Amino acid sequence: MDNRAEVREFLTSRRAQVTPEQVGLPAGANRRVAGLRRTEVATLAGVSVEYYTKLERGAISGASPEILDALAKALLLDDAERAHLFDLAHAASPVARPPRRRNPKCWKPHTSLQWILDAVTAGPAFVRNGRLDILATNTLARAFYKDVFDMPGQPPNIARFTFLDERAYDFYPDWEMFADVTVAILRTEAGRDPHNKELHDLIGELSTRSTDFRARWGSHNVRHHGTGFKTFHHDVVGEMTLAYEGMEMESEPGLSITVYAAEPGSPSAERMQLLASWAASEYGRPITQLPEQETSG
Repeated sequence: MDNRAEVREFLTSRRAQVTPEQVGLPAGANRRVAGLRRTEVATLAGVSVEYYTKLERGAISGASPEILDALAKALLLDDAERAHLFDLAHAASPVARPPRRRNPKCWKPHTSLQWILDAVTAGPAFVRNGRLDILATNTLARAFYKDVFDMPGQPPNIARFTFLDERAYDFYPDWEMFADVTVAILRTEAGRDPHNKELHDLIGELSTRSTDFRARWGSHNVRHHGTGFKTFHHDVVGEMTLAYEGMEMESEPGLSITVYAAEPGSPSAERMQLLASWAASEYGRPITQLPEQETSG
């Protein structure tokens, strides 16, 4: 990806979202730009207009952490947006080291990791990377995401399922929200690892094949996806509202474990138990690794 273009579009889009009133400035009349003017951002960040203009044009290499932090405060960036700005600046550095990558074709969970996934018996648990490939699962996650694994000729990828499979509209009752989150996760990963060819290929495929994805990609929204609640409609057991926790793996930088759980005693918990029974009859035993054709890509 063109780092200068990414910086330019990100800063421009964030500036357009901040009103003068939000930062204690008079709105004035006859404003020709959405949000703040460059002069206003420069003043708030404590830099010259010329320097801020240079940054917004993409020349962010060499910007100090203090400058980036002041810019984040001036633009009212949240934690995910601030981290994304720092990622873009890091990627622009001529001495930046690329993140460690692993090829989904050959990566397999080590034995103890699979034991840990299989030990989670009350809800889906799975490992994913930043481009939303599912790399390892317990049996419940395999049953939960059965339609993701069922996409012909493709590795199991949540983003591809969300935008390219009609079943996603049923699986996600609030599809618009899930679509927004999915794109924000990919945009965040693109800032963290801008030279990842597999990620570029996925973004290119989705941009070509989905107008919904293409429109969202242009918004430059990012997010940290760590905890919360989601509602799903599984075609075997029905609707379930589940809590989720995402945990970064210290032993495998760039990968995370996600675990879903239903409120004890709730209808969702009863349906999760039904899904577990269905999974036991469908798969028979814990899944020790994904089929070879499903880890390729």
